[in-house]
Amino acid sequence: MADTAAPNPSRDADLLEARRAEETHAHETHADETHADETLIEGPLYAKRRQLYVQKVDGTFRRIKWAVLVLTLGVYYLLPFVRWDRGPNAPDQAVLIDFPARRFYFFFIEIWPQEIVYLTGLLILASFILFLMNAVAGRVWCGYLCPQTVWTDLFLAVERFFEGDRRERIKLYNGGWTKERVARSTGKHVTWLMIAWWTGGAWVLYFADAPTLVWELATLQAPAVAYVWIGILTFTTYTLAGFMREQVCTYMCPWPRIQAALTDEHALNVTYKVDRGEPRGSMKKNKALIEKGEKAGDCIDCNQCVAVCPTGVDIRDGMQLGCVQCGLCIDACDGVMEKIGRPKGLIAYDSEYNLERREAGLPEEKPKIVRARTILYAVLIVGISLFMIYHLAVRATLDVSALHDRNPVYVLLSDGSIRNAYTVRVANKALEERTFTLSLEGLDAATVESVGTTNLDPDTLEVVIGPARTRELRVLVTQTPVAGAPESRDVAFVLTAPDGAETAVARDHFIQPAR
Repeated sequence: MADTAAPNPSRDADLLEARRAEETHAHETHADETHADETLIEGPLYAKRRQLYVQKVDGTFRRIKWAVLVLTLGVYYLLPFVRWDRGPNAPDQAVLIDFPARRFYFFFIEIWPQEIVYLTGLLILASFILFLMNAVAGRVWCGYLCPQTVWTDLFLAVERFFEGDRRERIKLYNGGWTKERVARSTGKHVTWLMIAWWTGGAWVLYFADAPTLVWELATLQAPAVAYVWIGILTFTTYTLAGFMREQVCTYMCPWPRIQAALTDEHALNVTYKVDRGEPRGSMKKNKALIEKGEKAGDCIDCNQCVAVCPTGVDIRDGMQLGCVQCGLCIDACDGVMEKIGRPKGLIAYDSEYNLERREAGLPEEKPKIVRARTILYAVLIVGISLFMIYHLAVRATLDVSALHDRNPVYVLLSDGSIRNAYTVRVANKALEERTFTLSLEGLDAATVESVGTTNLDPDTLEVVIGPARTRELRVLVTQTPVAGAPESRDVAFVLTAPDGAETAVARDHFIQPAR
């Protein structure tokens, strides 16, 4: 019985380092020879699109993509019609971007323009979630969740329904414009346009009451801007998903380039296992090699992985910009391996680290999903989420802001007193009318005046505001000059709710001449 050597991490690391050094040296030598012998020829930044005939495939990853497609498009198309009761003074659409009222409603959450911190938090949160997805499984966003991928999958399904699968479509296209091709192509494009039209229509429903806007659109009573945006989004969806497809992923989208800079050797990516698949050849050729006692790879060069790829990438050439990591080539290859009696997994989600280990003759290791990078991203995601949840839970239902006049900054009255003018905006975020008390702090014996409000005492104002409304006040603060006082003194406008349970403060300055 042969002895089995115990794992030696130091030896493994040395072997990997030696392997990388050899590859680096070979690459540099090749680059030097190329530079010395050839003139540098710059290729085009954009390549003309070639016609792709994507073949249908069944398997685990294809079923996952169908499930994601149904879920995401179902949410997108149907969510505007979901109702959410917020009371008598608020819209009942669950998700609504209300530009006239300057509100964003998301179920029980209501965001005002002043609360930009929540939008900022959502953008930062989305970025870190994307980074975490990339650290775990590369371009998993591109392969399953990206809108371009989802709509392209839907358009491909429509194309396959009308024009058939790969071989039938190639035969149809090579046969010229026959009556059959015209009929099939017409059905395909009409269906594409209907999907694109409803895509644009669903988008505008997020900006108005959906059932009402649908009726207005059908009766030609909707605002012109709604028809314009539906037209724009119909055109872009039809063009990007129907014609440009992989060109969007390769040339228009910046994420592949950003992702390539963020990834590391432990991220799982769709990978062709060169050590197992090469040398590739037909089954007959590989059988002859085996009979001679020579090495033969499992890849039989059937090109099924290329035929099912929505971007036309040959995964056997290694990592490429056009590969969206959708896993369809895994389904295709596993099907072929099953038919020829070979183990599945010739193409699989794998890490660059394990690929290097196999090439160096070392055993594979389990994927390192939990590592410093993924832990950091997870902690940041949880931290930002908790921060936003906390602020949503404790945020006030009133707000006040103050803006000092800039020209002039103060007015000297005939009796020698000094007047500063402010624009004070008061917001009532509750869904009921309330009367607030506005008071001034920071100045002694100051007189406060405001147009359209009732003075409760010399330095207190009473403000009545309707439900979910704001009110702008013109506030004048007058005070007799105080000897030795600085040119600028801090003041605070304090807004107090009727029951005194909530207060909001806006800070500014009171300016007087230098003495």
